[in-house]
Amino acid sequence: MKKESTHDRDPLRPGTMSNTLIRNLVGNYRQNHMSAIKNSMGIDDAHSIWFDLPKLKRFISMIEEEAGKINPETTEEDLGIRFYYAAYPKAENWDIMATHPVDREYAEKHTLVMVPTLKKTSETGESLHYDFNPLSGNGEVMAMAQKSRGLDDSDDIGIGENSGQLIPPKDSIVELF
Repeated sequence: MKKESTHDRDPLRPGTMSNTLIRNLVGNYRQNHMSAIKNSMGIDDAHSIWFDLPKLKRFISMIEEEAGKINPETTEEDLGIRFYYAAYPKAENWDIMATHPVDREYAEKHTLVMVPTLKKTSETGESLHYDFNPLSGNGEVMAMAQKSRGLDDSDDIGIGENSGQLIPPKDSIVELF
């Protein structure tokens, strides 16, 4: 007799969602946000982004490695990734993309930017996940959230990723939702 795994049908299993829920959430985005972008800005925006698994693994590994260099006691539970919604510049301003080559066909389309987070205790004693740049060069982790509030306006190189494949302009034949 084949024993059914208890995790195969557990709707509360971490990392799982029902296809119906996914379809509803994606539909909500397309009906509301994408149509608003099209109607107000005249842009046929992307509706998905794909990252290959090796790129994501390298990104996570880099975060762990660089955070460990700063503080060897940093644990997996201390680290995370924040996803920022972002948009590529207009084609006529594409020169700002010179250091991060992306096809010009992505002009004005939305994307995601991933940045590392580090759990730290706030001034009020709350444990929060702050954006941080382990490559800041000063030997300590500086909370990017604090820097972005005017404490530092430098253009340091940091750990970040956004080079995924947008649909459109790429073909949507590969999508289920």
